[in-house]
Amino acid sequence: MEARAQARYVRVTPMKARRVIDLIRGMQADEAQAVLRFAPQAASEPVGKVLASAIANATNNYAMDARGLVISEAFVDEGPTMKRIRPRAQGRAFRIRKRSSHITVIVSDGIAMAPKARPTAKSKAESKPAAKAAPKPEVTEAVAEQAAPAKKAPAKKETAKKETAKKETAKKAPAKKAAAKKSTTTGKKD
Repeated sequence: MEARAQARYVRVTPMKARRVIDLIRGMQADEAQAVLRFAPQAASEPVGKVLASAIANATNNYAMDARGLVISEAFVDEGPTMKRIRPRAQGRAFRIRKRSSHITVIVSDGIAMAPKARPTAKSKAESKPAAKAAPKPEVTEAVAEQAAPAKKAPAKKETAKKETAKKETAKKAPAKKAAAKKSTTTGKKD
């Protein structure tokens, strides 16, 4: 069974709170409280309060023994950021971000109520054996010929070559005539 506590809009940056949360995740609840009491980080105070609230919820609401509690989950989410302005030199203004956090701690006594059935990769593979085991139909030559793209006829290639050759000769002919005209007009008389 598990009990949870959450503190929202705590004026501690999420990165600093995560450093403290990482210290206590997976610990016994009473050991975690001792660690938080003597931790030098400022974020250890609000995290300690959330942990104390989770322990109180477990004992009062679910009648769990406080000595057997373990921190099963602990995480910090980012809350809203307040934007402020800091005046700087020469009339400039810099942005100040005052970040907040949502701290969540879940404690459990190790006794599972009802395990949540989450499909694993192995169970997914076992649930679909018919689809993988179905044999693929054999491809016959007639089906392969129908599926394959049609080959281009060689006659089309030859006509394309002839057309390009005609275009090239058509381009060359005017050039020869122009060269002949130039030579007659610029030629010297003997």
